[in-house]
Amino acid sequence: MGILYDDVVIIKPPEKEGDPSMITVNCPDKTGLGCDLCRIILFFGLNIVRGDVSTDGKWCYIVFWVVGKQKTRWSLLKKRMVEACPSCSSASGISYYCSDLGPSKPPDVFLLKFCCHDRKGLLHDVTAVLSELELLIIKVKVSTTPDGKVLDLFFIIDTRDLLHTKTRKDDTIEQIKGVLEDSVLTMDIELVGPEISACSQASSFLPSAITENDYNLELPDSVQTGTLRSDYTSITVDNTLSPAHSLVQITCQDHKGLLYDIMRTLKDYNIKISFGRFTTKPRRKCEMDLFIMQADGKKIVDPNKQSSLLSRLRTELYRPLRVAVVSRGPDTELLVANPVELSGEGRPLVFYDITLALKMLEICIFSAEIGRHSIGDREWEVYRILLDEGEGLSVPRNKIEEGVWKMLMGWE
Repeated sequence: MGILYDDVVIIKPPEKEGDPSMITVNCPDKTGLGCDLCRIILFFGLNIVRGDVSTDGKWCYIVFWVVGKQKTRWSLLKKRMVEACPSCSSASGISYYCSDLGPSKPPDVFLLKFCCHDRKGLLHDVTAVLSELELLIIKVKVSTTPDGKVLDLFFIIDTRDLLHTKTRKDDTIEQIKGVLEDSVLTMDIELVGPEISACSQASSFLPSAITENDYNLELPDSVQTGTLRSDYTSITVDNTLSPAHSLVQITCQDHKGLLYDIMRTLKDYNIKISFGRFTTKPRRKCEMDLFIMQADGKKIVDPNKQSSLLSRLRTELYRPLRVAVVSRGPDTELLVANPVELSGEGRPLVFYDITLALKMLEICIFSAEIGRHSIGDREWEVYRILLDEGEGLSVPRNKIEEGVWKMLMGWE
């Protein structure tokens, strides 16, 4: 027996306009479940303004209050969140929850390739369509020819697992052609093997602006303009208030995906949350109380372990992503680095936000690459955007960096 399938995730609309929607999750617990749910909510373009988590280690009860897009596909959001919880089975025609039976097979990778005439905002418009269709971009290679045409290669995964069907493939092509209009010349989608995707790796060389300064876990008190100031942030660990848990208390400035960044860190450290509360205050201030324990059920009392965890959390609060605008020979290149979970998942909609910010700045993209790189003890998804300067880049580099950063942080 167990909880009914339809009751695993319940979404309650706001009581009045301007109030947040409430999402309730009631299911068996697993390490990293909060991270997975926050990633899905972020993928649907929603911001979590309040959250409560409670679990006894076997069963959990989570409530999110979210705000965001008016056209949110709530039924699809519910389906994706249910899929992230332990799987369900059917008995006597009624669905109940049960434990996962085994790991699922790796998803199929498809190659979307098309050639068209270039224009401002083209890459963002295509990325927006892929996002609406729930097609995840895992790699991209974009190049511009001297005669003003672009050749785009998107390696994508279909979260609906339907892209192998003619109907899904035709619908995807039709919707992309709808935004490209008469500029499209050729377009196709084909299934590719993992070896083809691996051969598409981006350049292994990364500028020091990304590999050195931006990836240091220990940050100075004064951080560059556009990021958080140290007086906004406080992280403490208290082992005196609970006989079984360490209490982590966080006060910081809010940003898009903040709760996901915290949950992702705890998941990577294999730390369990027994009780947690997250609230946002006026002027983007956030407060968080997390009663946590290690995988062995003990508090975090080792000073070295505490220091390592707090250092990583502090980094996620200051700079969850890394943004830099650098010179690449005579050209200008935008670099954005996105940390990847140990499970292999990355923060969603990063490429969407990057291309939207550049579109708003009226900057064209000459070429783009997405590749994964191991730096230190972590894996990073690095976006390399070579900007089309044309007759000269009219937007100052610091304005480009600031515009992209604010879009990624939700401060636009």
